[in-house]
Amino acid sequence: MIFDIIIVGGGLAGASLALALKNQNLKIGLIESRPSDQSDNTGWDSRVYAISPGSAGFLQELGVWGLLDRTRMTPVYDMAVFGDDNTSHLDFGAYDCGLPELAWIIENRQLQAAAWGELESGQTRGEVTLFCPAQCVGIEWKESSVVLQLNDNRLLEAALVVAADGIHSWVRQQAQIAVSQHLYRQIGVVANFSTERPHRHIAHQWFRRDGVLALLPLPEKRVSMVWSANEDEAERLLGLGGEALSGEVATASGNVLGRLEMITAPVAFPLGFMHAAKLVQSRLALIGDAAHGIHPLAGQGINLGLRDVRELAKMIIARGLQEDCGDYFLLRRYERARKEDILAMELATDGLQKLFNNSHPTLSRLRNLGLDMTNRLPWVKNRLMQHALD
Repeated sequence: MIFDIIIVGGGLAGASLALALKNQNLKIGLIESRPSDQSDNTGWDSRVYAISPGSAGFLQELGVWGLLDRTRMTPVYDMAVFGDDNTSHLDFGAYDCGLPELAWIIENRQLQAAAWGELESGQTRGEVTLFCPAQCVGIEWKESSVVLQLNDNRLLEAALVVAADGIHSWVRQQAQIAVSQHLYRQIGVVANFSTERPHRHIAHQWFRRDGVLALLPLPEKRVSMVWSANEDEAERLLGLGGEALSGEVATASGNVLGRLEMITAPVAFPLGFMHAAKLVQSRLALIGDAAHGIHPLAGQGINLGLRDVRELAKMIIARGLQEDCGDYFLLRRYERARKEDILAMELATDGLQKLFNNSHPTLSRLRNLGLDMTNRLPWVKNRLMQHALD
């Protein structure tokens, strides 16, 4: 089977790219190894995303936003960030930015279901061909195309392959693209809680000496917790029962939302940094987690990936008379356009993690002073928010 573009990975980044390229006279194939799990769509998903206004607008253009269940989405109007001295703080408000909201908190499962719902309707119109469940087992790089072999021995050929297959990207490895990476020796512990007090659509974050704790608003009186804790502390937290962990989180957050009650069991994932040496080579482009992996303290990983998608789709659509989607010099436009944004986010998140994961008393005073000073300078706050809002 011959395609113009084959996307490997059907997560939000890969699915969004397929949707962004429909109706462009391109034959698109999308390969995903695991079908979307809709077996339990009633409970609350432990994994949530903070979708920026820019990303929300993009998903609206793709037809995904309108398919989301509005009763399971929560706008964030304000954000309160606290230092490890319990007094230093930094506040961001949507009103100050001239926006109706800073972000939307949405469950991963809801986003995936909406994106795949739109994809499957596109497949019925012949715009996108889905291969799911399917897995790549072989790849051959040719001068004018790439041939992918699936685990059922089918061969797919395309002018361009897009790697959207995550942080451990098989496609990136087969292309022998080098990566720089390191582990933070931290584990992200996530769980959802009901709260005694209303969250008032405020996202709270505490830069603690033992990690970063965030409470993100969910519908009604519920919050999603993301606690990026040192490995030993994370293991201790995971070993607590529901009541004990609820009390621990309430205490660590200064009881800002009163008594907490766990509604989803905690899950954990290791935290690390990954930077691909290049985003493109002839016949290949990387997007999303296949291209970069950052600390979740800013909640911007998903938005960074969606900005990759927006830029790559824009470049392909605006290629003019260049019929070859996999031409290296065409793909370099995408890489150059994304370099600054990715580097800025990598430096910011990696730097903040190192700054606050240090117990030196002098450094502690300086970082808390920095929070207070930034809070008093609106133009500095606005610059900090710019990337987060795109």
